Amino acid sequence: MTADWGFPSDLDDVSGEVAIAGVGEADHTKASGRTTKQIGAQAIERALADAGLTPRDVDGIMHTPFDGQQFGADDYRAHFGTTHEMWTSTAGGGMVWAGSAPHEAALAIRAGKARTIVNVFSVAWATQRADMVGGPGEVHAAELFKQNLEVPFGWFPQPVYFATIARRHMHEYGTTPAQLGAIAVACRRHANRTPAAVLRDKPLTLEQYLASPTICDPFRKEDCCLISDGGGAYVMTSVERARDLRRPVIEVAGVGVGNSRTRTYWAQQGDFTATPQVFAAPGAFRMAGLSPADVDVLACYDPFTIVSLMQIEDMGFCKKGEGGPFVEGTTLHFDGGRLPYNTQGGMLSHAYVLGIAHVVEVVRQLRGEAAAQVRDAEIGVYGGYTGPQASTLILRRR
Repeated sequence: MTADWGFPSDLDDVSGEVAIAGVGEADHTKASGRTTKQIGAQAIERALADAGLTPRDVDGIMHTPFDGQQFGADDYRAHFGTTHEMWTSTAGGGMVWAGSAPHEAALAIRAGKARTIVNVFSVAWATQRADMVGGPGEVHAAELFKQNLEVPFGWFPQPVYFATIARRHMHEYGTTPAQLGAIAVACRRHANRTPAAVLRDKPLTLEQYLASPTICDPFRKEDCCLISDGGGAYVMTSVERARDLRRPVIEVAGVGVGNSRTRTYWAQQGDFTATPQVFAAPGAFRMAGLSPADVDVLACYDPFTIVSLMQIEDMGFCKKGEGGPFVEGTTLHFDGGRLPYNTQGGMLSHAYVLGIAHVVEVVRQLRGEAAAQVRDAEIGVYGGYTGPQASTLILRRR
């Protein structure tokens, strides 16, 4: 693997400075008729209740300008009836930023700009899809490079992109459909135990997976994420202040961000079967003073099974090209697997809320509160992904 196709971001060391003191999820559903902002408000309400805080206690909010519909400071004041000034940042939300937001929050808290910061992300894509608007396909179709140099050749939408990448991974490393299926089966098993999961009542065996027809070779529908309404939020404050709140202290031990030079243009990717996690994960583990062998539970942004497999490789849990054999069997299962993975079901089976629920799940695992609880979990990792970027967030129970 060459390293000239991307680079790491240069991040200040914030290890041990900030903790996640409260987490909350909105209802994850199929089309619900709710707006993105209504969903975000519900997630924040639940995160504040979890932390034992009032709306007035929050003096910072992070979100993303991703779709122009996210819950910002004005929305916060209008919904909660507050009037106080709030530090705001658009370097938060879901995807990569669900993992990197704690770094930005730590710097703001260090500088005295805020004491208690909430990061929120939500989508109403299932509802919007009923009206044939919104969703990931529309976001990508609006990109001019894709419109002119990918779509005309049939390389669109996302299942086509990543099916091509999966086929290349199979060609280079001998990865099999059954190995991709092992990821789908593990995620579904975890979702079946999780009351909030969209597919909690739909079991999946490897035999059922292999009998399912392909929709975009080599993908079956079980290789592809859901489209959902839903969202999540988490509250951050200093580790010192978190000790005085109601929940166990879950501190940020390390953060890393990696970047691809080709941005969203996968057709131009220099290393076609890699993700920017190769640039994000080393810095995060170095900041935390840990290694992949120390991780008790892993949650990765999983739009497709192949993205899960590549991130597991690229974050150092196995060698490049050995992801297929590594994930076989029960490796990823919560109860005795070598690397418990997406223990709420991930975007494949829990809900497609773009990574924010993954961070919520890691926090619950480290507190010992998860539905598919990993025994004695102390170190949890979230891998965020957008294609052009990746983030690694390492959390530690104190």
